[in-house]
Amino acid sequence: MGKFPVLPTVGMVMAECAQVGLMIFSKAAMSDGMSNLVFIFYSNALAALILLPSSLLFHRSERPPLTLPILGGFFSLGLLGFLAQFFGYAGINLSSPTLGTAMLNLVPGFTYILAVTLRMETFNWRSSTTLAKSIGTIISILGAFIVSLYKGPSLLMASSSSNWVLGGLLLTADCVVTSAWVIVQALIIKRYPAELILVFFYCFFVAVLSAVFCLIVERDLSAWSLKSKLRFWAVLYSGVFGSAFQVSLSTWCLHKTGPVFVSMFKPLGIVIAFAAGVVFFWDTFFLGRLLGSIIIVAGFYSVMWGKAKESQIDEDATTTSSESSIQKAPLLDSGEENSSSVH
Repeated sequence: MGKFPVLPTVGMVMAECAQVGLMIFSKAAMSDGMSNLVFIFYSNALAALILLPSSLLFHRSERPPLTLPILGGFFSLGLLGFLAQFFGYAGINLSSPTLGTAMLNLVPGFTYILAVTLRMETFNWRSSTTLAKSIGTIISILGAFIVSLYKGPSLLMASSSSNWVLGGLLLTADCVVTSAWVIVQALIIKRYPAELILVFFYCFFVAVLSAVFCLIVERDLSAWSLKSKLRFWAVLYSGVFGSAFQVSLSTWCLHKTGPVFVSMFKPLGIVIAFAAGVVFFWDTFFLGRLLGSIIIVAGFYSVMWGKAKESQIDEDATTTSSESSIQKAPLLDSGEENSSSVH
């Protein structure tokens, strides 16, 4: 029995806190009148500046060559990331960080749908893993409808107002685009296995794209102002902790434990976001949102169980194949010895 992964556990709790903190600071900055496009530009530009020296230092000995197709892949990641952040921050601005965190649990299910559609993953109704992932995806989507469209009685009274339905739709679009981003990232990382350099170019292209759209949409130069202390600290937190720190920490935990362990901490963000939303934004918490969040988490764990079971089956098959090869090796050796003794 393996030792309990203490450091990765602490790391993932810190990463989830950083993720929720990013949503809270972005909500506060946009409530202060800051454009989400400007916020995306500043936070990703700062993250790119932080990641540039660290990525070059970390990958100084083994740095894969940058080719035009690889740069094109990085740009595709940046475009998808820009769209995901645009939809995500707009959705949080119209709703709350609590809904944003709950909807993030839809990403594994949407990723599975896209992977099956693109024939990157097999679909077999007779397989328990396929059934678990399919049912979990349906349950998660049902939970998203409930948390977005059904309020029910309020469990905690507050004085906030929000456009919850439109916010939920934008956050759903965020999850769909993020799922496509995950698939593209997986394809690129196989051809260019340098994670920090990949993240640097991702943040760089997001910053460039958001700057271009800002210059078209935001004609008022005051929209770029960081004189407000709230805007300044929100951008600083987003660039340092929300992007660079969180991505680096999550990547380290991923290498130490694997994707299933990292994904299991996503529902923790709902609890953190709920507490922070009530304390800082006086969010009204309704029964429908609680039930929807629980259903989303249940579907999330069903999808992750299917993925974990599938990985275990593949691992067992690889082990069995290796053992059979080892067992056959002595027979071949003995045959060679016998033939050599005859000659």
